[in-house]
Amino acid sequence: MAPRLHVKKNDTVIVLHGVDKGKRGKVLSVFPKAGKVVVEGVQIQKKHSRPTRELPQGDIIEQPGRIYASKVQVVCPSCDKPTRTSKVRTEEGYSARVCKKCGKTID
Repeated sequence: MAPRLHVKKNDTVIVLHGVDKGKRGKVLSVFPKAGKVVVEGVQIQKKHSRPTRELPQGDIIEQPGRIYASKVQVVCPSCDKPTRTSKVRTEEGYSARVCKKCGKTID
């Protein structure tokens, strides 16, 4: 069973450590087994593509790379601040993520 992460796809996060410290971006994909996430505009890597009929000279593509999920923090949509989250049971019986600073649900 893969460990659960505190971030989900389409969350807005801020980078806490590394070269891209302080950057904000949207989570594009999550890899729970590796404990990593891909954030838009962070950890940009260059990939060389082979020459094809459409691109006879080849091309260099820039794409975001994976970073550890522990190095990002969720930005609350209501108070617009980076925050830790907690889980709270709702009346319907499922759990929701809640902002520790303002107390409003993130999901």
